[in-house]
Amino acid sequence: MLAVTDLRKEFGGLVAVDDVNFEIGDEEIVGLIGPNGAGKTTLFNSITGVLEPEDGTRVEFDGTDIVALETHAIARKGLVRTFQIVRVFDEMTVFENVMTGALFGNEESVSEREAEERSRDALEFIGLMDKKDMTTGNLPIAQKKQLELARALASKPRLLLLDEIASGLTPGEIAELTDTIRRLRDERGISVFWIEHIMDAIMGVADRIIVLNSGRKLAEGTPDEIRDNKEVIEAYLGDEA
Repeated sequence: MLAVTDLRKEFGGLVAVDDVNFEIGDEEIVGLIGPNGAGKTTLFNSITGVLEPEDGTRVEFDGTDIVALETHAIARKGLVRTFQIVRVFDEMTVFENVMTGALFGNEESVSEREAEERSRDALEFIGLMDKKDMTTGNLPIAQKKQLELARALASKPRLLLLDEIASGLTPGEIAELTDTIRRLRDERGISVFWIEHIMDAIMGVADRIIVLNSGRKLAEGTPDEIRDNKEVIEAYLGDEA
């Protein structure tokens, strides 16, 4: 579904992402981990059109190179993301927020009736239907993150990029979130590419883990393989670990 080849992003003389290569398949959950400053969010931004990567980078989604596309055009193809800092419309209701995803999702034209149906379906799936008439600004952070997921789901994504969606949540909320992510794949057929610092969350649900360190891909493998990788342990804990 997604094939990234030689992705490189520089800021002046600083190389933030250094010729990274990987693929993500259908109905797959892939985790992206690494120390702070490793280049994880820059990688996401370069894939989704927020940043323009360097010449020579190739990002193919369903066989089409999307590097030159605008962010909204990439989203309409079915590659959708959430953000590390929650970005919802606080003055709107929960239902109205999800409607924005349904109306401006991966199709050129969606009727208001169809958008409403998609929004109800997304809210029911995520578990926020009882909050649909609440003003979004009154929601706690955990429910705002659920709302971002519901809005993304209403846009009918094929690949969903999640940026530290578990940060700031309680252990119970994290368990509920990871179950929802697993259901997105198992029940909706959506692939997930997930940045996370909470290892217990991502290790328990990901099929594969990619590790970045100083902008380079340090390792890739199953959660068990990554957990036992000496280079990964050193990157997180230092040479004396």
